Amino acid sequence: MTRKQKRLAVIAGGMGFIATAVLLVLFAFSQSVAYFYMPGDLAKSPIGAGTLIRLGGLVGEGSIVRGEGTQVQFSVTDGSDAIKVRYNGILPDLFREGQGVVTEGKFEPGSDVFVADSVLAKHDERYMPKQVADRLKADGVWKGEEASQ
Repeated sequence: MTRKQKRLAVIAGGMGFIATAVLLVLFAFSQSVAYFYMPGDLAKSPIGAGTLIRLGGLVGEGSIVRGEGTQVQFSVTDGSDAIKVRYNGILPDLFREGQGVVTEGKFEPGSDVFVADSVLAKHDERYMPKQVADRLKADGVWKGEEASQ
């Protein structure tokens, strides 16, 4: 091989290595991405079972039902639609009815029950996750600080 051919082989090998690394990183990110949905979005276009998503909205009034141990069921609503959520774990201290919540998980196969792996609640009376607040404001359900004063 001439020097030129060796140089081209090294460059081609390096580019192949970089392309492989980029593909592996993109594949890893695609496996961990969870898109955000509100109950109204899912009513319009349902998501297949097994797809990891984030479901956000307000905890439905009178919807919290505690089971054995750390099992709990509740609904997440955006004011027009509601989705039943099942969670097995310790809920955040500030989790309560009518408060903002973001759950991450998947729909149960053959059911319309959302099985949450994690539950995030707002951390004070003025905070609402940005995605949830924007959607609730757009729908006219959440008024923000003016509602708490």
